[in-house]
Amino acid sequence: MSSRLNPYVSFSDNARQAMEFYKGVFGGTLTMNTFGEFGAQDSPDADKIMHSQLEGDQGFVLMGADTPTGMDYSPGNNIAVSLSGEDAEELRGYWQKLSEGGIVSVPLEVQMWGDEFGMCVDQFGVPWMINIAQQQS
Repeated sequence: MSSRLNPYVSFSDNARQAMEFYKGVFGGTLTMNTFGEFGAQDSPDADKIMHSQLEGDQGFVLMGADTPTGMDYSPGNNIAVSLSGEDAEELRGYWQKLSEGGIVSVPLEVQMWGDEFGMCVDQFGVPWMINIAQQQS
């Protein structure tokens, strides 16, 4: 898979409903995972959407998630740019350049779902999410 650039929308406890709505608009395939499915079964966020992805019939890709407890949710500032793929060298290069002079909120490292992931806000105030999929052997 080559690297992909997608909008990533944060929601306030209604990601499931929002993503189902967008599926009705764009069609396609919707996948959703909760925080509980990734090890946070006892968390107050266990039933919230940790990650969802809609691959629309026309090739649109929209990602979204509920904002976890303790993180700020600000309508209007609830969209990030997600950059994902399997080319680790390429994606780490993007991460290095995007995070330089910016603010790293989640270091680029292996996460509970097995991929390398990081979040930063670049020097121009644009939030980025980088996900390097671990290739299955």
